[in-house]
Parts: sequence; C-alpha cells; structure tokens
Amino acid sequence: MEHLTSRTGRALLVALAVALALTACSRTTTSTNVGGGDLRIIVPIDLTTLNPILAQNAIESSVDGLIFDELVTLDNHGIEVPDLAAAVPTLQNGGISKNGLTITYHLRRGITWHDGVPFTSRDVKFTWQAIMNPNNNVLSRKGYDVVRSIDTPDDDTVVLHMKRVYPPEVDTFFSESDTPYRILPAHLLAHYANLNQIPFNAAPVGTGPFRFARWERGEEIVLDANPEYFRGAPHISQLTILIVPDQNTAQTLLESHQADVEFEVTSVSFHAMRSNPGLVGQLVDAPSYIAILFNTARAPLNDGAVRRALAYAIDSRSIIRDTEYGTSRLAIADLTPFSWAFDAALKPTPYDPARAAALLDADGWRLGPSGLREKGGVPLMLQLVYGQGSPSAQSVVEEAQQMLRRVGVGVQLKSYAYATLYMSAENGGILNSGTFDMTLYAWISGADPDNSSTWTCGAIPPNGNDVSRYCSAEMDALQARALSTFDRAARKRAYTEIEALLLRDAPGVFIMDQPMRYTHVPQLQNFTPNGISEGWNAQEWQL
Repeated sequence: MEHLTSRTGRALLVALAVALALTACSRTTTSTNVGGGDLRIIVPIDLTTLNPILAQNAIESSVDGLIFDELVTLDNHGIEVPDLAAAVPTLQNGGISKNGLTITYHLRRGITWHDGVPFTSRDVKFTWQAIMNPNNNVLSRKGYDVVRSIDTPDDDTVVLHMKRVYPPEVDTFFSESDTPYRILPAHLLAHYANLNQIPFNAAPVGTGPFRFARWERGEEIVLDANPEYFRGAPHISQLTILIVPDQNTAQTLLESHQADVEFEVTSVSFHAMRSNPGLVGQLVDAPSYIAILFNTARAPLNDGAVRRALAYAIDSRSIIRDTEYGTSRLAIADLTPFSWAFDAALKPTPYDPARAAALLDADGWRLGPSGLREKGGVPLMLQLVYGQGSPSAQSVVEEAQQMLRRVGVGVQLKSYAYATLYMSAENGGILNSGTFDMTLYAWISGADPDNSSTWTCGAIPPNGNDVSRYCSAEMDALQARALSTFDRAARKRAYTEIEALLLRDAPGVFIMDQPMRYTHVPQLQNFTPNGISEGWNAQEWQL
C-alpha cells in the first residue's frame, strides 16, 4: 500500500496513506535534463507550502530538508549526527544534565542564511516559539511542549529547560522525529502574528544546501546550489522538483532520462521498473508500518476476544505477496527493524482461521443461517474505512474483507478522501471523531521508538494519535517506564513489553513494515536516504 507519509507522523498522525497512484492526469514535460550538475526529482503531489513548520506531508518535508536544516539529523545508518548543532547533546558530553531537565546545544559558527544574515541561537528560540504559537497551523507540538523555557546566553548557545524528563527530546527537537521541523529565520519572520499565509511560505530563505529559485504551481520547484553551505558546496548545481501525479508518466520520464530520481514510488511502479537495466531501485528501511486498526471504543471491538479473532483471521503474508511485490516485510507490531528498540525475538500474530473461529464461538458469536456470526440476534458486521485513490489500498481491504468473511465476519468497505479521513474531529474527520469500526492505517514515526502518542489513554483524539481508542492501564505504566530514563537498554526492555502487549490486546492487525522506495538513474551517486529524510547529505549527491 502506498502512503504519502506525512512523516509528520506525529500529532497529525500522519503517515497518511495517500493515493499517490493513478491520478489520471497524464502530464508531460518538454524540458530535459542537461546532465552534469542538474538533478531532476519526481514527486507525486504538488506542495502547499515551503515553510518547514507548516508541512502537511512527507513530500513537503522532503523538499524543506533541501532548503532548511535541523539541529541534529541521522546518517544513513541511523546514527545521530550534528547538523546546525556542533555536537549531539548527550549525558556523556554534558549536553544533557544529570537530572535530564536541561539540554544544551552549542551551535556551529559562521553559518549564514541564504540572504547572508548570520544564523544564531535567536533563530532556534524563535522557531520553537512559532511552533508553540497557537495561531500557527502546525501538525504537532509533541516534544516542543515539554520545553518550559529556552535561554540563549550567546549567539552560539541554546539551553532547553524541560518541564519533565523526556528521553526522546534530542531526536525530536529540530531533529528526525515523526514530524521533522526545521529552523526558521527570526530576522524575516518574528514580526508576524502567525505564519500561516505569508509570502515567505512560497519563497523561503533557509540555511540548507539549496536556495529557493522559483515555484511554478502544479509544475515544478527549482532550487539552486548554495555555494556557502557550511558542509561544503553541493555537487549538484540545480535541483528541479517535478510535480508528476501520474505514475505512468513518472515511469516514462525516468526511462527516457528526462528525470533522474523519483520519491514515494508505488510498489507496482517499483516492480515494473526494477527490471529496467537503465534504472536502479532503492529500498530504505524506515520506521513505517501498515495496519488495520480497530476502534476499541465501539462494540463489538471493545471485546479483546473479538479483536484477537480478527487478527488470527487475516493472512498478512498473502496480502504482502499480492500487493507489495517483495518490497515490504511482515510486521510484528508497530516497531520495525529500523529502530534500536526492535525485538526480533517477538513473533507476529499467526494466520490461524481455525483459532479465530474457536475464539468467536467461545465468545458467543455463532454462525447463523446467512453465514455470518450472530450474538443476541445481532450479526457480526463491521465497516472498514480507507483512503480513496490507491489501487493497492483497495486490494488490501478487499483481501481482508474476503478473509474475514471466511470466518463468518461481514465487512462493509467505505472509502473517503484522505482529507476527510484524517482531518480533525471538529471538521468531521472520520478517524479523529471515531466514526468507524476498522481502518486501513499507515504510520511513519521518527528516530526514537516512543509510540506513546498512538497507544496511551491520554492520546485519544483530539489529544493525540490514538485513533484506535486503545486504553490500558498496563500500557500507560509501560510507556511511563520507557520515558523515565535515558538508559537505552532499560528503554528497550520496556518497548519489548509494549510490543508484546500490543500483540496480546490486538488494537489492530499489523500487516507490513514498509520501506521508503526510490527509483533513479545509475549515474546518481551518494543518494543515501536515512529512512526519514532524503536530503541529510544532499550536498554530496552527484551525477
């Protein structure tokens, strides 16, 4: 299943599985790549903003990462490396205080914004304030709302004073979180009451490896190399972001070398292009999963026996085989091998329809004359909602429908536009308002394994992303334990118990771990996405 992962996965939930396949918009381009220092990147949707704290999806975040910088990023091995910070704060180097309540960043010196103004600690503090400003339409404040105050004793030092110990902070605060925010220029923006509709959002000024040149809406965004970039001038002299919603057109552009690389490639397109010797398919591990989540607040899915039966009845291996063409792997729970907290000793819920039937029988759901199970005269009929437009998403839900029907569970399929599916409850969002039984759900998280925003009682919308409404005192206690210490071994033990609890309580069926998929010409060198962002080393890309 394709997902325009708004890795902005945080409080928006995002990992929204957007339909980036067939938007029958057979657009063509007459411009060709002249080679050498120019790189042409295909993305499947047009962007709405280039302001990095207002990004709504993974594509916007990807482009932002070429123009702006974070304090800390990840390399392609998942290791934290300094970006605008001179070092990654740790307990060992004194960047994190012994009580965990003070985090100090020392900034690199000599960095300038694209307009030549020096980058300073004031920019970091201002951007935090902008994220916390309730008038700005940011997707999430998770990790920023645990900061009580920020001191900037000089231009090169930022000191966070925390409200409480929060071990994921260094991987969250202007880092590779599930909503990776990047730093804004205070000298250009501090006078605005809010940043939602300002000229900057369409013509930004950053510190990153590429400078904004122009944006032709619906067509392309052009970025020029920043020769003053603090990590060294990029090898690529110009980037052109091509907006190509139609996968057939995208494939044609790549095969004819009118484009060089495609982001967010569908499994179908990846499979079709992998046999082309003139193209390279690249899979990158990511903290991303696809699941069918249950609304545990609605009967009969508030019954753990029913949820476990449904989990046994769904054959995830078959779904992966039929929809992913070898590009995804069987999920255990919500943590993937990308994470240091992943425990391979845990085993996924097996496909066992006989056990599913036995559980339902024992719970009083007996087969009726229609072939559906009934209890107290009420048939076991559930609605499964999903996003419109993705053929592979359609295939997943149809296969699940057939599998559940075999054990006597009726499933009605209902598709919604992604905007309707994921919008806020007050605006009629299906998931956030809880007006569903089951949903096909995609999520991409960040560098830290913290999943408290999706599985705790306090994270039920509108307070978080627990759209399954799963609420367990045992889970809450485990999450508190995982967030009480910086000891990675202790945290990993807690997450093993968290994952085991998810398997036991079955707030959903975890189907697949999904990597990031890219296709590019063989001449593209040093393109090594880190699983969350493509551009962490964009200055090293070359043709």
